[in-house]
Order: sequence, then C-alpha cells, then structure tokens
Amino acid sequence: MAFFRQYIAPLFVVLIFLVALAATSARIFLPSDLIAPAPIEEINGNSAVPPTAANPH
Repeated sequence: MAFFRQYIAPLFVVLIFLVALAATSARIFLPSDLIAPAPIEEINGNSAVPPTAANPH
C-alpha cells in the first residue's frame, strides 16, 4: 500500500494533469471558426407553437 501511495498515485495525478493540459492546449491548433464562442440565438416565441395549433384549418 505504501508503494502505491508513494509511486503509483502521484504518477496517476501527473498523467491526468498532462492529459488535461494537452486537451486545453489543443485549442491553439483548431481552425479559427472553431475557437470562437458559440453564437447566441434569440428564442422566437412562435417557434414553440406546434404547427397544428398555429393553423387550425
């Protein structure tokens, strides 16, 4: 158990940190359109109404 605490657990922590660092650093190599934040669309109140209720004929 002491071997796990002294050698294996810290290795796992460092490996997880390095994977997270590589994943967040990968944004640099993405195309410019993927780096931009997602566009915010306004919610249209009419789009929530089902077509049958909007046009009863």
